Amino acid sequence: MTEGDNTRTGRTMIAAAIAFVVILGLVIAVVSVRQHQGPGQAAARPGAGAGTTCAEDTQPITRELSNGARWTMCWGIDPYQGLVLSDISYAAPGAESTKIIAELSLGQLEVPYDTGIRTTKDITKQGFGGRNLQSIGQAECTGDVRAIFVPNFGSGKVGGGERRPVLCQKIEQTGLAYRANGGGKVVAAQGEALQLNTISKVGWYEYVNQYSFTADGVIKPQLGATGTLSPEDYTDDDHQGNAVGHGHQDKASSHSHNAVWRVHWALGDHGPLAVQEYDARFNGKQGKQSLEIDGELTDIARESKRDKADRRWWRVLNPGVRNADDHPISYQIEIDHTDSYHATADQAGADHHGVEAEPDYDVAFTQDDSCEKFASDNDNASCGEGVDDYLSDRQQLTDVTSWVAVGFHHVVRDEDQSPMDLHWQGFTLSPRDLLAQRPQPPSGYASANGKPSGDS
Repeated sequence: MTEGDNTRTGRTMIAAAIAFVVILGLVIAVVSVRQHQGPGQAAARPGAGAGTTCAEDTQPITRELSNGARWTMCWGIDPYQGLVLSDISYAAPGAESTKIIAELSLGQLEVPYDTGIRTTKDITKQGFGGRNLQSIGQAECTGDVRAIFVPNFGSGKVGGGERRPVLCQKIEQTGLAYRANGGGKVVAAQGEALQLNTISKVGWYEYVNQYSFTADGVIKPQLGATGTLSPEDYTDDDHQGNAVGHGHQDKASSHSHNAVWRVHWALGDHGPLAVQEYDARFNGKQGKQSLEIDGELTDIARESKRDKADRRWWRVLNPGVRNADDHPISYQIEIDHTDSYHATADQAGADHHGVEAEPDYDVAFTQDDSCEKFASDNDNASCGEGVDDYLSDRQQLTDVTSWVAVGFHHVVRDEDQSPMDLHWQGFTLSPRDLLAQRPQPPSGYASANGKPSGDS
């Protein structure tokens, strides 16, 4: 063997050794990641923790909160829906990321006036995007202002558009998150949330389209209304308006803000989803100190509309993905105060007269279809004009979209003049069994899972 051959052989052996070390390091890293779980966190699962790749016309958001929890998602602007969030994932401290929602947006905002003269459909007829979407600065946002290309009309192919600052992104302190006094030792922590919002001006109203994502995995969509009272909507009828001028003058018409959010779920990012409704009722029995209540979960197997009631809530779950306690992961839908959503005349039919109005729905569940974009006045009539059409075929629920309707009946007051203070309406999406215990339990509580030993 020549000297050159010896040199080549040596280089080959060195290269092989380096390759072996690199491969061994990768194997150790993968094993380490799979084994690293905080106490009580969800077990590793396919599809969880994958990186989010945002579409060309959207931008990524990744934000870690002070407790180590992390939210990731994409944001973009639709000419009608306005702010649209997609691929929303949550990672508790020390746990893998879990995809929660495929897409979250407003599906409609109807404003019917008590006089019956006018109803606006602010999402589908006006839109929260385009020129109605307002540029913002530090006066509206105490956090980071983010810019994106906003078409003036539609997709921007006709009429153009421009890159504008429209999204406020900030960390919001939410107050006391928890407190426990165990044996004289107090543990407590303040809450924190990632807050995103945009502002859209439609007519005389200006709407704050806001979403909050807490360190504990809670999602809170809200719609705030401000601006000025419409000078076109005053009435002489004492029953349909309220005086805001001197004495008994200038009665501003009362009206409703009926907002509907569209939530396309993606819990665990694989496998069929399911829906359940929880109800609790008095069972007619007297216990030792109080009346007894029985509660149960009922499957909602097919597309359906549901109404709010005392001690009632809903959850969307993934039966095939379970936390460390072997419970299916889910999110609970909790409606804040609502003046329940009602069908407008075009939904109920042109001859809908002399019939007492009943709540149309507080929550509806449909099998997802990308052309079912708006709760009413849908722009793709081939798949239906609204929620009633979407669920008319009563499909089996496996790829779930929730339509959450929250109404606010606005009886105008003197202090609404002018501009009026923000008034809010919305709902809450809370993790239910996403983890086996609370995220990042404080010192001394990491083993608090189930009934403490020694308790009777």
